[in-house]
Amino acid sequence: MLSRATAIEEIAGRHFEVVVIGGGITGAGVALDAASRGYSVALLERGDYAEGTSSRSSKMIHGGLRYLQNLDLGLVREALLERQLLVQLAPHLVYPTPFLVADFPDQRRDRRLGIALNMYDVMATTRVGRGRGEMRSAKETDEDFYWSPDRHRMIDRDEVLALVPALEARDPKNAYLFYDCQTDDVRMVLTVLGEAERFGATMLNGAEVTEVMLGGDGRARGVAFAEAESGERLEVGADHVVNATGVFADRIRPEEVVEEEDAPRISPSRGTHLLVDRDVLSTGEAACIVPAGAGRAIFALPWYGRTLIGTTDNDFDGDVDHPRPGSEDVEYLLDAVNEFFEVSLGAADLVGAYAGVRPLIATGDPKKSVDISRKAELYETSSGMLTITGGKLTTWRRMAKQTVDRLVEREGRVAPCHTAEIPLGRAAEPEELEAPEGVGEEAIAQLAFRYGHAARNVLALVREDPKLAAPIVAGRPDLLAEAVVAARHEQARSVADVLLRRTRLGLLAAPQLRDTGSVRAVAAALGGELGWSRRRVKQAAEAWPAAAAEAGIDPAGSLV
Repeated sequence: MLSRATAIEEIAGRHFEVVVIGGGITGAGVALDAASRGYSVALLERGDYAEGTSSRSSKMIHGGLRYLQNLDLGLVREALLERQLLVQLAPHLVYPTPFLVADFPDQRRDRRLGIALNMYDVMATTRVGRGRGEMRSAKETDEDFYWSPDRHRMIDRDEVLALVPALEARDPKNAYLFYDCQTDDVRMVLTVLGEAERFGATMLNGAEVTEVMLGGDGRARGVAFAEAESGERLEVGADHVVNATGVFADRIRPEEVVEEEDAPRISPSRGTHLLVDRDVLSTGEAACIVPAGAGRAIFALPWYGRTLIGTTDNDFDGDVDHPRPGSEDVEYLLDAVNEFFEVSLGAADLVGAYAGVRPLIATGDPKKSVDISRKAELYETSSGMLTITGGKLTTWRRMAKQTVDRLVEREGRVAPCHTAEIPLGRAAEPEELEAPEGVGEEAIAQLAFRYGHAARNVLALVREDPKLAAPIVAGRPDLLAEAVVAARHEQARSVADVLLRRTRLGLLAAPQLRDTGSVRAVAAALGGELGWSRRRVKQAAEAWPAAAAEAGIDPAGSLV
C-alpha cells in the first residue's frame, strides 16, 4: 500500500471516476470491484482501515444457520456460495472449522436442527451445478475445483470428546457435526485493499469526508475531506460517489436519507464478544454452539490460540463511534458458557473483549434486531450518490458487485465483474518460509496465515534487524517487525492501529497491555519508520491506555 504522504499527493485535487467513502470490508470490496473493471478509484477512510464493524465481527465466514429460522433462504444460499468462493480465493485467510451441537443425557435431540442442517447441506452445493460427489472426485489442482464441506453427520460420544475434551464433565451422548469457516476480519480488509491497489486504486486513511460536493446539476461530483495529520481541508473530484460507511451511512448527506421515502434507515445492533485463555476453557479444534436461553444460542470457538465467545445481538442506541462491551452482555455470555461447560468463569478470567455495531436496516418491522435479516441494501439518493449498507462480512463481494453493477448500468458500460476470479493475496505454507534466528515455529505459522506470501516482508525485516524478532507481548507469536510493516506498508499511524488491527493483541492479551511501558517498543518501532521525534514516540505510547479504555478491551477494567 502507498504511504499516506504519497496517497495524499495522488488524491488531493485530482479527479477519479469513483470515490469510495469508508475503509471497512464493504468499501474495500467496492474499490477492488470498480478498479478491476477499469475505473479509476480513490478510497477515503476517516479513521483506520476496518476500525469500525469490520474489526469487531465474529470472525466467521458462514452461511448463517440461524437465519434459516426466519426462512431467509436466499440470504443463506448467497452466503454459503460466498463462503465456498472465499476459501478458494484466500485459502491462507479463510479456513474450515468443525462446529458441534451436542446432546446430553437429560436432553432430547432437536429434530428441527437436523432438518435445518439438511437444508444447509443442500444450499451449500458447489456453484455451476456441481455436487459434492463430483467435488470429491476432483483434484485441488483442477481449474474448476471448489471447496465444499462434507454433509453434516451425527458423531458419538467418543468423537465428541476427542474434538472437545472440555465437554467430558457433561457426559455428551452425541452431537451434530457440521462445518463453517473462520478468518481474521481485519486481515481480510487489508488483503482486499492490497488487491484493489494492484488494480490501480489509491487508498488513504485518516481522511474524514466532511462534504459531498455537488455540481451545477445537483449531482455528487466529488468530496471534501479533512486530513488527520495536518487538519487541512482537501478536495477530490469524482464522477461517482459511493457511501460504504456501514453503520455511519446516515451521516453522509443525512438530509437526503431523511427525505427519501424509499431510503432505509440504520438500526444499530451491538454484538459483544469475549476471549479467554485456552488453559481456562478450550474447545479443542472445534467450535461449540452453546444454548443461551429464550431460544437463543451463542458460540465458543478457537481463534488465534484463545477461545472466542459470542455473540449478543441487541438493539443499540449508544455511542456507535466507540462501542464497548456492556456489563449485562458480558454477564449473559459468561452465564451461558459457565452453565454449558460447567465452569466458573468471571471477568477476571477474560483476556480480551470487544463490541461491534452491526448496520442493520430498519424496515418498520416490530421485531427485535435479532430477527431482522442481514440483507444488504443499495440505494441512490437525489444527488446520485450510491449508499451500500447492511449485509455481513461473508457477503462483502456480492455487496460490492451489486454497487458497481449499478454504476456500470447507469453509464451504459460493458464492464463485467471479475472478483470471483481474483485471488486475494498469495498463500504460503509455513514450511515455505525460511525462519531467521529467533523466530519460532508458532510465529512462522501465524505469519503464513496472516500475510500469506507477504510474510516474507516481515521476515526480511528481522534479518536486517534481529531486534525485530522480539515478541510484542511475552508468550505470544506476534513480532515487533509487524509494527514496522504496519507503518511501512499498511498506513498504520498509532499504537492502537498496530495492537487492535494489524495484530490482534489488544483483543488477545489485554491484561498484558495495560500500561504505557508495555507498548513502548511498539511506539518506538512506529516512530523509527515514520520519522517521529522522541517526544512524539512518548506521546504515542501514552495515548494507548486511553484508546484501550475507549474500546473496552480489558475486562478487568470498568465495563459500561
